[in-house]
Amino acid sequence: GVAAGVVASVCHVESKTEPHHLRQDNKYGLEDGDRGVAERGEEHVVQRADGGRERAGGELSVLHDRPERRRRVRAGRAARKIVGGLEQREDDADVAGVVDIAGLVRGASKGEGLGNQFLANIRECDALVHVVRCFEDENVIHVDGSVDPVRDVEVIDLELALADLAQIERREQKAKKEKNADELSALAKLKEALDDGRQARDVELTDTETEAIVPLNLLTMKPMLFACNVGEDDLAEGNELVERVRAQYASSETVVVSAQVEAELVQLEPADRDDFLEALGVSLNDCGLRNLVKAAYSALGLVTYYTSGDTESRAWTIRRGWTAPKAAGVIHGDFERGFIRAEVYQYTDIFAPSDKLLTPSDLKAAGLYRSEGKDYVVQDGDVMLFRFNV
Repeated sequence: GVAAGVVASVCHVESKTEPHHLRQDNKYGLEDGDRGVAERGEEHVVQRADGGRERAGGELSVLHDRPERRRRVRAGRAARKIVGGLEQREDDADVAGVVDIAGLVRGASKGEGLGNQFLANIRECDALVHVVRCFEDENVIHVDGSVDPVRDVEVIDLELALADLAQIERREQKAKKEKNADELSALAKLKEALDDGRQARDVELTDTETEAIVPLNLLTMKPMLFACNVGEDDLAEGNELVERVRAQYASSETVVVSAQVEAELVQLEPADRDDFLEALGVSLNDCGLRNLVKAAYSALGLVTYYTSGDTESRAWTIRRGWTAPKAAGVIHGDFERGFIRAEVYQYTDIFAPSDKLLTPSDLKAAGLYRSEGKDYVVQDGDVMLFRFNV
């Protein structure tokens, strides 16, 4: 097993006042940027995330000039199930994109290692998922000579905070010339917090202050998740190192993963995977990377709904709390402008106790097929048919 740091983000946005994940040119999935303290093994985590078969080794790799690489991983549900085994186009699935970025070293905020290039890569992310090493293995070299996940997190936190402080100080000079009161107030609060060792995400700002500093894309403003990378024997319940991370960062969600297990899974035939995981006390649906993607969606306030027709099914990623008309607008603006109603059922409802998949007619007969109006708040896993007129 190997461990590392990962950054999670969602798709980009057009408006500077909106989160990146709503940008119109890439609005259907989750994009993750993978990073962390050097030699934590994040590359192997990402290799498994996209089904790669490369095994994790114990040798040191050269991280200072490793290029950025992008991959796509499944977010857990396949929309093809909605239409009873119907094959769909690859880009219609509920997926997450993973950006594999070079490891972070001490002094990155001052240009050490990949320095500014690394920080620029993760600045476009919307959330950080830090994969930390929580296993002992003398064959996997740690750059600091010992395993201490809290120390590793502190290294990254410090570098991100220093980078944010430098950016705040640069912006402060321009804000004074522009006499932007809201921005100056926000920058002062953030600078004080970072100087005190706190993160920007923990600072209370007004709505106008928050909007004023959105273009800065502050690194420590982004939500943080932790993925504790453990050996296979600790995957089910974690270990003492995991508990240290949970205790130190109780306000952030922690997910237990195992690069070792994920690497072994891709070597097994599908029929053997369940038996392998059962012996470890876990199942495929609630194991490792699947939980990580779910946690990233949750941290970013995202849900997925589906549309399903005679020839294809599609997954659409939206913000939690959106009403049906706004969710329809993700497909096409006319759907939102001319919204009449939405016909809705939950994707889990199509799975009958038998092997038969229920049809819309079956769902109607069972009272599971509903008609919802403009005030309906879309739920994760809804399958929707929009009625509109323009």
